[in-house]
Amino acid sequence: MSSNRSALLLRHFALRNVIPFGSRSLTNKKEDICTHTGQKWDSDDYRLARFMNAPKHVNHNWAINLIAEVPPKEVTERVVWCDGGSGPEGHPRVYINLDKPGNHACGYCGLRFVKKGHH
Repeated sequence: MSSNRSALLLRHFALRNVIPFGSRSLTNKKEDICTHTGQKWDSDDYRLARFMNAPKHVNHNWAINLIAEVPPKEVTERVVWCDGGSGPEGHPRVYINLDKPGNHACGYCGLRFVKKGHH
């Protein structure tokens, strides 16, 4: 049997947990990338096997950071409504009371509103 074929078979068996995946002879220790939920596995975790031949893709444009970049919308009314601004792709209409000072966020999409001229 050729060495390439035996290496492929060894990898196949390691992925099927016939051979313990934490074995140093089969794996390269790699540091896992943290996701937006805080998920990060140890370097010897068997779940990292799926990233042996392809990189782990993590989107660093987290929604909470993107919505924080949108400035608050200044309005003059005491009560405003938000529907996501996308028509049928938006969310149900939510009414937001702006009597108290400061920014007030929509519970669905996070868009912020502030009453203009509020002290």
